[in-house]
Amino acid sequence: ENKHEEKVQDPDRGEDETKAEMGSKTWADLAGEMKMFLWNPEERTCLGRTAKSWGLILLFYFIFYTCLAGMFAFCMYVMLLTLSPYTPTYRDRVSPPGVMIRPYLNGFTIAFNISQPSTWQPYVDSMHHFLAAYDDKVQEEKNIECVSGQYFIQGGNESEEKKACQFKRSLLQNCSGIEDPTFGYSKGQPCIVLKMNRVQRKPAVSISSFSAFRCVPSFFSQSQKGNDSDLRSVDFYPGNGTFDLMYYPYYGKITHVNYTSPLVAMHFTDVKKNYLVPIQCSLNGKGIINDVNSDRFLGRIIFTLSIGK
Repeated sequence: ENKHEEKVQDPDRGEDETKAEMGSKTWADLAGEMKMFLWNPEERTCLGRTAKSWGLILLFYFIFYTCLAGMFAFCMYVMLLTLSPYTPTYRDRVSPPGVMIRPYLNGFTIAFNISQPSTWQPYVDSMHHFLAAYDDKVQEEKNIECVSGQYFIQGGNESEEKKACQFKRSLLQNCSGIEDPTFGYSKGQPCIVLKMNRVQRKPAVSISSFSAFRCVPSFFSQSQKGNDSDLRSVDFYPGNGTFDLMYYPYYGKITHVNYTSPLVAMHFTDVKKNYLVPIQCSLNGKGIINDVNSDRFLGRIIFTLSIGK
């Protein structure tokens, strides 16, 4: 009782004694206390809890997170009910089509020397790889012949697999790689293929506005415009460089599984040698936007040709 009274009367002294006792503990004592905390055989507790206590708390968190997961799954299910896997809900994000080129290896500069096959062979290999899906036999096996000049509108359920029209690489003529396996690169007259990005469109949207491509010398800046004499002659295949209506509409990759995008090939038969020639190819037609400075792919494509001797 006297000791207790002394501690009450002098609390600072009690704290000092406690600190002294803790400081006098050895590492073995601390390890023993930790071992006892991890597992107390007398009270049969682990980390201060009995098996029943651990069971109850684990059961609580299991039920809690199961309810959260169920709520999340239900919300996702309701949201997916409002979406169609066959038709995009919003189709006005990229209204005009984007344009890309092939071959595409190291950016938008196609540079090679005619006398050094190692500089142009990668472009040739890339073209053959890209056009493999357009081989005449492959197209004849997978796709059907369509009526040129009109939409290929297919009815039925939207989940039904749609047929696709043939686009044979032979339509690219001198740029098909059939007669000239080097696509003109060995002669300094390279072929470049233009391809529109696939955009799923309603049949009511006019595709006839996708008319001919036009390629002209571009510019690096507003004060440094291209010279028309740098690009003297360009041949387009097929025809005058247009996309036929029969390849539209595109119904999406889920149902239009064999769809192959139509192509336009450019054959640069006379380009200034040993010089960087910037070129801009743009889609021309009603409703086509191709002059947005912040987007070089919207309705057009800008690349550079550098052909050395």
